[in-house]
Amino acid sequence: MLLLFSGLCLCSIVSRQRYTSVPGSPYNISTDNKGVLKAVLHGAYSFNNQTNDAFLFKPSAIEKAERQLVKGFKYILEVDLSRTVCLKKGHKEADLANCKFQPDGLLQQAFHSDFEVWTMPWLRFMKTTYFVCSPSDQPSTSS
Repeated sequence: MLLLFSGLCLCSIVSRQRYTSVPGSPYNISTDNKGVLKAVLHGAYSFNNQTNDAFLFKPSAIEKAERQLVKGFKYILEVDLSRTVCLKKGHKEADLANCKFQPDGLLQQAFHSDFEVWTMPWLRFMKTTYFVCSPSDQPSTSS
């Protein structure tokens, strides 16, 4: 569609805006991205440190991932966390990858979480700046 306004063609302005993002705005990124995976684990550690649950939780699914350039990277994540069989007491969180999910039953529990994790990799800095979690209706049991 060609649109003329005072003799000027505005046709290309509309089509360009559809395909470019605003500098500094969040953009979708693959949930398999190495930075996303590190940020998700960091968010899970933050969740585990804030709960009084006897068991550790770990990511069971990454629903959505966005990244924003802000004096480093801010990852904006939607993640499902599920309860594992590993007890918090006396367990190092670095071993979270070795924890299996709870089997079907009373102890199985899952949360849908929104995380924001800020990182400056060149300073080896990572901080969860925001997270909100709510119980999920259907926990995942894949390991």
